[in-house]
Amino acid sequence: MSDENNNFEVRCGVVIAVFAAIMSVSDLVAGKYGDDEIIGTNDKAAAYMWYQSKSIKETLVEGEKSLLESLKEAGAVNPQAVAGVDKHIADLNRKILRYKKEKNEILKGSQTVGPENWVQDLNGELGKIIGAQELESHLASLAQAGDRFDTASLFFQICLVLGAMSLVLKKEKLQSIFFSGMCLLGTVGTGLSVWAYLSLS
Repeated sequence: MSDENNNFEVRCGVVIAVFAAIMSVSDLVAGKYGDDEIIGTNDKAAAYMWYQSKSIKETLVEGEKSLLESLKEAGAVNPQAVAGVDKHIADLNRKILRYKKEKNEILKGSQTVGPENWVQDLNGELGKIIGAQELESHLASLAQAGDRFDTASLFFQICLVLGAMSLVLKKEKLQSIFFSGMCLLGTVGTGLSVWAYLSLS
């Protein structure tokens, strides 16, 4: 009976150690993705602020264009200056079009809009913009994975409690029930951790 008890304690101790190690790795990975989520949230806020600044510039240019067109239609522009005003209006139209393209790239990302629509550079390079919508999608994935890691952590903690209980209890039947519960919950926790990790790979 004593040998059986010793064997059980060794086996149970090893399983507890294995699940504790897996839980530690899972928590470490979850922490890393948690940091990524904070960085991503800041990047998304910055992208929307950038988008807003382009919208303000576009609105100002549209206002200037509208004013010039109104003055021209009202005959308030000197006939000798009409050609210059028309040229300036054409320049403003080009600016408005550029702002629209820049906003679209900032919102959707360079990869989504395609090389033919790359107009916004990042540190002097085109095609490097990660769009606000792309960041939102990535953040949603990180949040979902974070929830899975949290659930896995809960299963691991209950699993370790059951393992400790199985070591304390003296009745063989109860030991077996708690040990089985520990293995089941530890396996579920491991599965959830792997699922969360693979969903972001």
